[in-house]
Amino acid sequence: MTDTETALLEQDHLARARNGDQAAFAWLYRQNVNRIYALCLRMTADQSVAEECTQRAFVQAFRRLADFRGDSRWSTWLHRVAVNEVMGSHRDTGRRRLREVPLVDPDLELSPNAENPGATLDLERAIARLPDRARQVFVLIAIHGHSHEEAGELLGVAAGTCKAQYHRARGLLAQWLGVNEGAEHD
Repeated sequence: MTDTETALLEQDHLARARNGDQAAFAWLYRQNVNRIYALCLRMTADQSVAEECTQRAFVQAFRRLADFRGDSRWSTWLHRVAVNEVMGSHRDTGRRRLREVPLVDPDLELSPNAENPGATLDLERAIARLPDRARQVFVLIAIHGHSHEEAGELLGVAAGTCKAQYHRARGLLAQWLGVNEGAEHD
């Protein structure tokens, strides 16, 4: 199926969903749920939070179907709704963390095996280990292809902040994965 055919099929199901056709919304859900979950998982690095954010993103999308103007594809609009849910979850989690005291150092379980100094973390685990904002910026730019400006808009920060966090994320990943960062430049 071509991109044009997919877009037309999406528009047809969207119009039907706006008129209350639950089967049409279910089709939209099935077409997008894996991509939205993957985005949420990479941004949160937590399966249960990602599942919750995915669910909330679709609930919000269903409630706000009338707000979708059609300036972009619905799947693109849904992507933004999901990022907003992750950011809301991040703010809520941050408030809870201020009241919690960690019992163990979270870096201990992710550090390389001391018995095998040559062992490296795989990319997914390394991304999950990044600080929240650096991970979010890295996921949006490196994995989902957003520009620094687009990522900044999605996250509510300046493009310069995204550039700094992206550079930080790349440096940390290069260090953890044993990659020569100087070999490649943006």
